[in-house]
Amino acid sequence: MSAKRKKVIYFYTKNNCKLCEEAKQILEVFQRDYGFDIMEQNIYHHEKLLEQYFLTIPVIRVNDQELTAEKLSFATVDEFLREQLT
Repeated sequence: MSAKRKKVIYFYTKNNCKLCEEAKQILEVFQRDYGFDIMEQNIYHHEKLLEQYFLTIPVIRVNDQELTAEKLSFATVDEFLREQLT
Protein backbone atom coordinates (compact mmCIF):
# COMPACT_ATOMS: atom_id res chain seq x y z
CA MET A 1 0.00 0.00 0.00
CA SER A 2 1.57 3.30 -1.05
CA ALA A 3 1.29 6.57 0.81
CA LYS A 4 -1.08 9.08 -0.68
CA ARG A 5 0.74 12.13 -2.01
CA LYS A 6 -0.46 15.55 -1.02
CA LYS A 7 -1.85 17.77 -3.72
CA VAL A 8 0.04 20.94 -4.52
CA ILE A 9 -1.72 24.29 -4.70
CA TYR A 10 0.14 26.90 -6.73
CA PHE A 11 -0.26 30.35 -5.25
CA TYR A 12 0.92 33.26 -7.40
CA THR A 13 1.65 36.42 -5.45
CA LYS A 14 3.91 39.47 -5.14
CA ASN A 15 5.48 41.48 -2.33
CA ASN A 16 3.49 44.16 -0.53
CA CYS A 17 0.13 42.83 -1.67
CA LYS A 18 -2.56 43.01 1.02
CA LEU A 19 -5.01 40.94 -1.03
CA CYS A 20 -2.31 38.28 -1.51
CA GLU A 21 -1.73 38.11 2.25
CA GLU A 22 -5.46 37.69 2.85
CA ALA A 23 -5.71 34.97 0.18
CA LYS A 24 -2.81 33.07 1.73
CA GLN A 25 -4.49 33.19 5.13
CA ILE A 26 -7.64 31.74 3.58
CA LEU A 27 -5.60 28.95 1.96
CA GLU A 28 -3.93 28.15 5.26
CA VAL A 29 -7.34 27.78 6.94
CA PHE A 30 -8.26 25.04 4.45
CA GLN A 31 -4.82 23.43 4.24
CA ARG A 32 -5.37 20.91 7.01
CA ASP A 33 -8.92 20.03 5.93
CA TYR A 34 -8.00 19.35 2.31
CA GLY A 35 -4.43 18.12 2.88
CA PHE A 36 -2.41 20.13 0.37
CA ASP A 37 0.94 21.87 0.16
CA ILE A 38 1.20 25.48 -0.96
CA MET A 39 3.77 26.27 -3.64
CA GLU A 40 4.04 30.03 -3.37
CA GLN A 41 5.60 31.84 -6.31
CA ASN A 42 6.36 35.53 -6.55
CA ILE A 43 5.45 36.54 -10.10
CA TYR A 44 8.28 39.10 -10.16
CA HIS A 45 10.80 36.25 -9.96
CA HIS A 46 9.51 34.61 -13.15
CA GLU A 47 9.08 36.65 -16.32
CA LYS A 48 6.47 34.29 -17.78
CA LEU A 49 4.39 34.43 -14.59
CA LEU A 50 4.67 38.21 -14.49
CA GLU A 51 3.37 38.50 -18.04
CA GLN A 52 0.54 36.07 -17.38
CA TYR A 53 -0.64 37.18 -13.94
CA PHE A 54 0.40 40.79 -13.27
CA LEU A 55 -3.21 42.03 -13.46
CA THR A 56 -4.92 39.08 -11.77
CA ILE A 57 -2.91 38.22 -8.64
CA PRO A 58 -3.38 36.66 -6.27
CA VAL A 59 -4.09 33.50 -8.22
CA ILE A 60 -4.72 30.00 -6.86
CA ARG A 61 -4.09 27.21 -9.38
CA VAL A 62 -4.98 23.53 -8.99
CA ASN A 63 -5.19 20.91 -11.75
CA ASP A 64 -4.81 23.61 -14.43
CA GLN A 65 -7.84 25.45 -13.03
CA GLU A 66 -7.45 28.95 -11.62
CA LEU A 67 -9.20 31.17 -9.15
CA THR A 68 -8.16 34.79 -9.67
CA ALA A 69 -8.28 37.89 -7.48
CA GLU A 70 -11.65 39.17 -8.63
CA LYS A 71 -13.33 35.93 -7.49
CA LEU A 72 -11.45 35.36 -4.22
CA SER A 73 -13.43 35.06 -1.01
CA PHE A 74 -13.58 32.55 1.82
CA ALA A 75 -16.59 30.84 0.21
CA THR A 76 -15.20 30.75 -3.33
CA VAL A 77 -11.85 29.35 -2.19
CA ASP A 78 -13.65 26.62 -0.21
CA GLU A 79 -15.84 25.72 -3.19
CA PHE A 80 -12.88 25.80 -5.60
CA LEU A 81 -10.73 23.55 -3.40
CA ARG A 82 -13.60 21.12 -2.80
CA GLU A 83 -14.18 20.82 -6.56
CA GLN A 84 -10.50 20.37 -7.37
CA LEU A 85 -9.33 18.21 -4.47
CA THR A 86 -12.19 15.86 -3.61
